[in-house]
Amino acid sequence: MITLYGGPTPNARKIAIALLEMGLDWQLDYIDILAGDQLTPEFLALNPNNKTPVIVDDEGPGGERFALWETGAILLYLAEKTGRFVPVDPVKRAICWQWLMFQVSGVGPMFGQEAHFTHYAKDRHDYAIARYSREVDRLMMVLDKRLGEAEWLAGEDYTIADMATLPYLRRQLIEKAGRFPNVDRWGAAMLERPAVAEGMTVDVARAETIEGGLTGFTDEHRAILWGDRQHVKR
Repeated sequence: MITLYGGPTPNARKIAIALLEMGLDWQLDYIDILAGDQLTPEFLALNPNNKTPVIVDDEGPGGERFALWETGAILLYLAEKTGRFVPVDPVKRAICWQWLMFQVSGVGPMFGQEAHFTHYAKDRHDYAIARYSREVDRLMMVLDKRLGEAEWLAGEDYTIADMATLPYLRRQLIEKAGRFPNVDRWGAAMLERPAVAEGMTVDVARAETIEGGLTGFTDEHRAILWGDRQHVKR
Protein backbone atom coordinates (compact mmCIF):
# COMPACT_ATOMS: atom_id res chain seq x y z
CA MET A 1 0.00 0.00 0.00
CA ILE A 2 1.16 3.51 -0.86
CA THR A 3 -0.14 6.41 1.23
CA LEU A 4 -0.30 9.80 -0.45
CA TYR A 5 -0.13 12.68 2.01
CA GLY A 6 -1.57 15.65 0.19
CA GLY A 7 -4.15 18.39 -0.01
CA PRO A 8 -5.83 20.65 -2.57
CA THR A 9 -2.75 21.42 -4.66
CA PRO A 10 -1.57 20.75 -8.22
CA ASN A 11 1.39 18.85 -6.81
CA ALA A 12 -0.81 16.35 -4.98
CA ARG A 13 -2.94 15.92 -8.10
CA LYS A 14 0.16 14.97 -10.13
CA ILE A 15 0.87 12.05 -7.84
CA ALA A 16 -2.76 10.95 -7.61
CA ILE A 17 -2.89 10.80 -11.41
CA ALA A 18 0.28 8.71 -11.53
CA LEU A 19 -0.93 6.29 -8.86
CA LEU A 20 -4.21 5.83 -10.70
CA GLU A 21 -2.58 5.46 -14.12
CA MET A 22 -0.15 2.87 -12.77
CA GLY A 23 -2.86 0.85 -11.05
CA LEU A 24 -1.11 0.90 -7.69
CA ASP A 25 -2.80 0.14 -4.40
CA TRP A 26 -2.97 3.47 -2.59
CA GLN A 27 -4.88 5.69 -0.20
CA LEU A 28 -5.07 9.42 0.48
CA ASP A 29 -4.17 10.84 3.87
CA TYR A 30 -5.57 14.35 3.60
CA ILE A 31 -3.22 17.11 4.73
CA ASP A 32 -5.08 20.39 5.26
CA ILE A 33 -2.36 22.89 4.43
CA LEU A 34 -4.66 25.82 5.23
CA ALA A 35 -5.02 24.51 8.79
CA GLY A 36 -1.27 23.91 9.14
CA ASP A 37 -1.27 20.10 9.09
CA GLN A 38 2.05 20.26 7.23
CA LEU A 39 3.67 21.96 10.25
CA THR A 40 2.93 19.20 12.76
CA PRO A 41 5.76 17.06 14.15
CA GLU A 42 4.21 13.99 12.56
CA PHE A 43 4.28 15.50 9.08
CA LEU A 44 7.71 17.07 9.52
CA ALA A 45 9.05 13.62 10.34
CA LEU A 46 8.06 12.66 6.79
CA ASN A 47 9.15 15.89 5.11
CA PRO A 48 11.25 18.45 6.99
CA ASN A 49 10.52 20.92 4.17
CA ASN A 50 6.84 21.02 5.31
CA LYS A 51 5.45 20.68 1.78
CA THR A 52 2.96 18.26 0.28
CA PRO A 53 2.81 15.75 -1.23
CA VAL A 54 4.71 12.94 0.41
CA ILE A 55 4.31 9.25 -0.33
CA VAL A 56 4.98 6.36 2.01
CA ASP A 57 5.38 3.03 0.24
CA ASP A 58 4.88 0.08 2.60
CA GLU A 59 6.63 -2.11 0.03
CA GLY A 60 9.55 0.07 -0.93
CA PRO A 61 13.01 -1.06 -2.06
CA GLY A 62 13.99 -4.27 -0.34
CA GLY A 63 10.43 -4.63 0.97
CA GLU A 64 11.05 -1.84 3.48
CA ARG A 65 8.77 1.09 4.30
CA PHE A 66 9.97 4.07 2.26
CA ALA A 67 9.00 7.75 2.46
CA LEU A 68 9.69 10.19 -0.38
CA TRP A 69 8.97 13.85 -1.09
CA GLU A 70 9.46 16.20 -4.09
CA THR A 71 7.09 15.40 -6.93
CA GLY A 72 9.72 14.91 -9.62
CA ALA A 73 11.45 12.32 -7.45
CA ILE A 74 8.13 10.65 -6.59
CA LEU A 75 7.08 10.39 -10.24
CA LEU A 76 10.42 8.89 -11.25
CA TYR A 77 10.27 6.46 -8.35
CA LEU A 78 6.76 5.29 -9.25
CA ALA A 79 7.67 4.97 -12.93
CA GLU A 80 10.69 2.83 -12.06
CA LYS A 81 8.68 0.79 -9.55
CA THR A 82 6.09 -0.12 -12.19
CA GLY A 83 8.18 0.09 -15.35
CA ARG A 84 5.55 2.36 -16.90
CA PHE A 85 5.23 5.83 -18.39
CA VAL A 86 8.94 6.47 -18.98
CA PRO A 87 10.40 5.47 -22.36
CA VAL A 88 12.98 2.68 -22.51
CA ASP A 89 14.96 4.23 -25.37
CA PRO A 90 17.70 6.41 -23.79
CA VAL A 91 17.10 9.43 -26.02
CA LYS A 92 13.34 9.35 -25.54
CA ARG A 93 13.87 8.75 -21.84
CA ALA A 94 16.11 11.81 -21.54
CA ILE A 95 13.52 13.91 -23.37
CA CYS A 96 10.89 12.73 -20.90
CA TRP A 97 13.16 13.79 -18.03
CA GLN A 98 13.73 17.13 -19.78
CA TRP A 99 10.03 17.98 -19.88
CA LEU A 100 9.53 16.70 -16.35
CA MET A 101 12.29 19.05 -15.16
CA PHE A 102 10.75 21.86 -17.21
CA GLN A 103 7.62 21.43 -15.15
CA VAL A 104 9.24 21.17 -11.72
CA SER A 105 11.73 23.99 -12.30
CA GLY A 106 9.67 26.30 -14.51
CA VAL A 107 5.94 25.72 -14.78
CA GLY A 108 5.39 24.91 -11.10
CA PRO A 109 7.33 27.80 -9.54
CA MET A 110 6.33 30.45 -12.08
CA PHE A 111 2.64 29.53 -12.20
CA GLY A 112 2.69 29.41 -8.41
CA GLN A 113 4.19 32.89 -8.11
CA GLU A 114 1.66 34.26 -10.59
CA ALA A 115 -1.18 32.80 -8.54
CA HIS A 116 0.33 34.12 -5.31
CA PHE A 117 0.81 37.72 -6.37
CA THR A 118 -2.39 37.91 -8.44
CA HIS A 119 -4.75 36.27 -5.96
CA TYR A 120 -3.28 35.54 -2.52
CA ALA A 121 -0.93 38.38 -1.61
CA LYS A 122 -2.46 40.82 0.86
CA ASP A 123 -0.90 43.83 -0.85
CA ARG A 124 -0.94 44.41 -4.59
CA HIS A 125 2.46 44.50 -6.30
CA ASP A 126 1.96 45.51 -9.92
CA TYR A 127 5.52 44.72 -10.97
CA ALA A 128 5.36 41.19 -9.54
CA ILE A 129 1.96 40.53 -11.09
CA ALA A 130 3.16 41.71 -14.50
CA ARG A 131 6.47 39.84 -14.25
CA TYR A 132 4.95 36.47 -13.37
CA SER A 133 1.93 36.83 -15.64
CA ARG A 134 4.23 37.42 -18.60
CA GLU A 135 6.39 34.47 -17.59
CA VAL A 136 3.32 32.23 -17.43
CA ASP A 137 2.39 33.28 -20.95
CA ARG A 138 5.95 32.65 -22.14
CA LEU A 139 5.94 29.15 -20.68
CA MET A 140 2.54 28.52 -22.24
CA MET A 141 4.09 29.51 -25.59
CA VAL A 142 6.89 26.99 -25.06
CA LEU A 143 4.36 24.27 -24.27
CA ASP A 144 2.19 25.24 -27.23
CA LYS A 145 5.13 25.05 -29.62
CA ARG A 146 6.18 21.66 -28.29
CA LEU A 147 2.66 20.27 -28.48
CA GLY A 148 2.41 21.47 -32.05
CA GLU A 149 5.38 19.22 -32.82
CA ALA A 150 4.46 16.16 -30.75
CA GLU A 151 1.32 14.50 -29.45
CA TRP A 152 2.63 14.41 -25.88
CA LEU A 153 5.35 16.37 -24.14
CA ALA A 154 7.95 13.60 -24.42
CA GLY A 155 6.98 12.70 -27.99
CA GLU A 156 4.62 10.01 -29.21
CA ASP A 157 4.25 8.44 -25.77
CA TYR A 158 2.16 9.62 -22.82
CA THR A 159 4.50 9.87 -19.82
CA ILE A 160 4.98 11.18 -16.33
CA ALA A 161 5.94 14.53 -17.89
CA ASP A 162 2.33 14.98 -19.01
CA MET A 163 1.00 13.88 -15.61
CA ALA A 164 3.23 16.44 -13.90
CA THR A 165 2.20 19.35 -16.08
CA LEU A 166 -1.58 19.21 -16.47
CA PRO A 167 -2.57 20.06 -12.86
CA TYR A 168 -0.79 23.41 -13.07
CA LEU A 169 -2.70 24.29 -16.24
CA ARG A 170 -6.15 23.74 -14.79
CA ARG A 171 -6.96 27.45 -14.50
CA GLN A 172 -4.98 28.48 -17.58
CA LEU A 173 -6.90 26.08 -19.84
CA ILE A 174 -10.13 27.79 -18.82
CA GLU A 175 -9.03 31.41 -18.68
CA LYS A 176 -6.90 31.26 -21.86
CA ALA A 177 -8.98 28.89 -23.96
CA GLY A 178 -8.22 29.45 -27.65
CA ARG A 179 -4.97 31.34 -27.12
CA PHE A 180 -2.82 28.20 -27.11
CA PRO A 181 -4.60 25.71 -29.40
CA ASN A 182 -2.02 22.93 -29.13
CA VAL A 183 -2.15 23.09 -25.34
CA ASP A 184 -5.96 23.05 -25.59
CA ARG A 185 -5.81 19.88 -27.72
CA TRP A 186 -3.43 18.20 -25.32
CA GLY A 187 -5.42 19.24 -22.26
CA ALA A 188 -8.61 17.80 -23.70
CA ALA A 189 -6.82 14.53 -24.51
CA MET A 190 -5.45 14.40 -20.99
CA LEU A 191 -8.82 14.91 -19.34
CA GLU A 192 -10.35 12.17 -21.49
CA ARG A 193 -8.16 9.68 -19.62
CA PRO A 194 -10.20 8.27 -16.69
CA ALA A 195 -7.21 8.26 -14.32
CA VAL A 196 -6.49 11.92 -15.07
CA ALA A 197 -10.09 12.99 -14.60
CA GLU A 198 -10.26 11.14 -11.26
CA GLY A 199 -6.84 12.33 -10.11
CA MET A 200 -7.77 15.94 -10.73
CA THR A 201 -10.65 15.65 -8.24
CA VAL A 202 -8.97 13.51 -5.59
CA ASP A 203 -8.52 16.28 -3.05
CA VAL A 204 -11.09 18.19 -1.03
CA ALA A 205 -12.28 21.44 -2.60
CA ARG A 206 -11.77 24.51 -0.44
CA ALA A 207 -13.59 27.83 -0.79
CA GLU A 208 -10.40 29.61 0.26
CA THR A 209 -8.56 28.57 -2.92
CA ILE A 210 -8.63 30.26 -6.32
CA GLU A 211 -10.78 27.48 -7.71
CA GLY A 212 -13.21 27.91 -4.81
CA GLY A 213 -13.50 31.65 -5.31
CA LEU A 214 -11.13 32.75 -2.52
CA THR A 215 -13.96 33.02 0.00
CA GLY A 216 -12.62 33.30 3.52
CA PHE A 217 -8.88 33.45 2.80
CA THR A 218 -7.35 35.18 5.83
CA ASP A 219 -4.13 36.54 7.29
CA GLU A 220 -3.89 33.36 9.36
CA HIS A 221 -3.82 31.33 6.14
CA ARG A 222 -1.04 33.60 4.85
CA ALA A 223 0.91 33.11 8.08
CA ILE A 224 0.59 29.33 7.79
CA LEU A 225 1.50 29.14 4.11
CA TRP A 226 4.13 31.87 3.73
CA GLY A 227 4.54 33.85 6.93
CA ASP A 228 5.57 33.61 10.55
CA ARG A 229 4.21 30.10 11.11
CA GLN A 230 6.78 28.86 8.58
CA HIS A 231 9.66 30.19 10.66
CA VAL A 232 8.94 28.75 14.08
CA LYS A 233 11.89 26.55 15.10
CA ARG A 234 10.78 22.94 15.57
